[in-house]
Amino acid sequence: MIFGRSERGKPPVEPVTLKILVAGGFGVGKTTLVGAVSEIRPLRTEELLTEAGRPVDDVSGVEGKHTTTVAMDFGRITLREDLVLYLFGTPGQERFWFMWDELCEGALGAVVLSDTRRLEDCFAAVDYFERRSIPFLVAVNCFDGATRHPVDTVRQALDLDDHVPLLLCDARERESVKEVLIEVVQHAMARAADRRRAAAV
Repeated sequence: MIFGRSERGKPPVEPVTLKILVAGGFGVGKTTLVGAVSEIRPLRTEELLTEAGRPVDDVSGVEGKHTTTVAMDFGRITLREDLVLYLFGTPGQERFWFMWDELCEGALGAVVLSDTRRLEDCFAAVDYFERRSIPFLVAVNCFDGATRHPVDTVRQALDLDDHVPLLLCDARERESVKEVLIEVVQHAMARAADRRRAAAV
């Protein structure tokens, strides 16, 4: 159990713990994002890419990548004394998508990480969360040397609903990732409140 620090004479605060998924295509930066922000040493399940996987793993656009996540990445970040996020990075390759249903169990929301050079790689994640009514946002990972596109152009290319947040980020930078996580928590909580209001009518 994780307890926050307490002021003198006050009992320690037991924080609320929330589960957030980080999804997206192969090589988009999910492992990097979790590692950049986690306050614990992240759990990683990376394996070397092999010749046996070459026929099924599309490495076009990420030719320099030599490892892949085969189960999940896991990290933790305390946003406030009373709020802790558990981060679960999903595997990006299609042959590991069967893991997603298990990882989604109990998730408050999700971050769909995207790369505008391979935008189609995040379509499956967007569809997955839309079908399951899991609140999500899209974070465009701004890779060095990649062309920057206006947010509205990316939104149109992904055919996102207006209520889905879309923002730019750098998956290597802790503060940038924190902004993404704060946004997805706020978005998911607002969606939950909307559903409660609708149910009460």
